[in-house]
Amino acid sequence: MHFSTFFLPLTLTASALAAPAILEKRTPPNIPSKSSAISMLAGLSTRTTDATGYSRDLFKHWITISGSCNTRETVLKRDGTNVVTDSACASVSGSWYSPFDGATWTAASDVDIDHIVPLSDAWKSGANTWTAARRQEFANDLTNPQLMAVTDSVNQSKGDKSPDAWKPPLTSYYCTYAKMWVKVKSVYGLSVKAAERTALTSMLNTC
Repeated sequence: MHFSTFFLPLTLTASALAAPAILEKRTPPNIPSKSSAISMLAGLSTRTTDATGYSRDLFKHWITISGSCNTRETVLKRDGTNVVTDSACASVSGSWYSPFDGATWTAASDVDIDHIVPLSDAWKSGANTWTAARRQEFANDLTNPQLMAVTDSVNQSKGDKSPDAWKPPLTSYYCTYAKMWVKVKSVYGLSVKAAERTALTSMLNTC
């Protein structure tokens, strides 16, 4: 009798220890609801775009956020699971789930920090009139859903394309991606192209 009582908890404990760790699927802050995103999209102006004068250097990044940690390193820690950093704040281990394609990575070198609204798109949508300080704020924004850790090759495939030309590989992420895109454009008063508005409307309809 005493042996059976003692044996059961040991068996359960061993099973619990053997269970695989669950990787957290984290998301950027302040993603709006579908209804809010639809309202925000309706409030965005429509215009053609002009890339004249654009340079990535006009959007200073990555900047120091805290101690030795810059924006990229801060997002890697925020979006990753069990992230360990060295004295220079570089991520030396951890796991990162990429919502764009559903891939999981264990090396920070396989992960890019995506600007949901690319810097070039922002420039063509109104950032060309901003101050340097405003462009720096945009490029390092940790308050709005503008930065996300994703698979590097997927981010490179996206480039500076807007949703009418590029969408996440996972159709199940269309809704969230569109809500984030619209939120950022609304916060910063950026415009959209007609085709971009149509694509975002379609993506929001998947929510």
